[in-house]
Amino acid sequence: MLIARVLADCEDLSARIDVLLEALSEGDASADARELPGNVWEVIVEGVALEDLRGAIDTHVGVSDALIVNHKVRIPKLFISDMDSTMISAECIDELADFAGIKDRVADITERAMRGELDFAQALTERVGLLKDLPAQAIQDCLDQRIAPMKGAKVLVETLKAKGCRTVLVTGGFHQFADPVAEQLGFERVVANRLAVADGRLTGGLDGPICDSSTKKATLIEEMAALGEGAVALATGDGANDIPMIEAAAYGVAFEAKPKARAAANGWVDRGDLTAVLRLLGVAESDWVLT
Repeated sequence: MLIARVLADCEDLSARIDVLLEALSEGDASADARELPGNVWEVIVEGVALEDLRGAIDTHVGVSDALIVNHKVRIPKLFISDMDSTMISAECIDELADFAGIKDRVADITERAMRGELDFAQALTERVGLLKDLPAQAIQDCLDQRIAPMKGAKVLVETLKAKGCRTVLVTGGFHQFADPVAEQLGFERVVANRLAVADGRLTGGLDGPICDSSTKKATLIEEMAALGEGAVALATGDGANDIPMIEAAAYGVAFEAKPKARAAANGWVDRGDLTAVLRLLGVAESDWVLT
């Protein structure tokens, strides 16, 4: 049995759910649905694979937010998230590169790495190297001028914390950005890379080991071990380096993600508002922590 919770903006969502049920109820398969609070539809199916259910939702519902599980949905004890283009609406290294006049060059490498076409560590090292001699003040200028929270990010983090959930920001980006972002949004721990600085300028290198996809997954496993048996993890991200973390979580949610990351997830938010995650988890809007 699979349970899918679905959100969409279309006025005829109920009719589309009926069409979805009909499409899923072929052969030995069966499907039923009910409407939940918050305009969420819960679809329960038997005899349907997750990939087929995902494809049917995309086909018959259209642009949506959804979560597919094989058990009763409950509030996670761990929320672990990527930062760039997930918790914030930018790729920090691309915006920082703009201050050096090389945004297009760096952004192309970023896009290819996030699609899984390039090795992440190699791509990161190359991009950071291109920033050599950029004044360190550009980091603060970039933070002030270019970096903003994704819609619903702070409400999601603070509401989950209020529900007893541990919150961790883990990113292939940099502490110089992630630390203030985490403080602003309410994350309790940050795992990230660190840009090396000397004499007020970027050196073109990193200070410390690279935080990559294996680090993200290892952080999730470490945090879950501390929480103990029976804990549930929620992970969000958008790129190829988030896939191991997304796959390791009970609720792996791809946020406006690249195709490979979306295909690896059992949940997705394609409508651009992270509070959709709360609706899919069944958290009543009256319980949201609004700031």
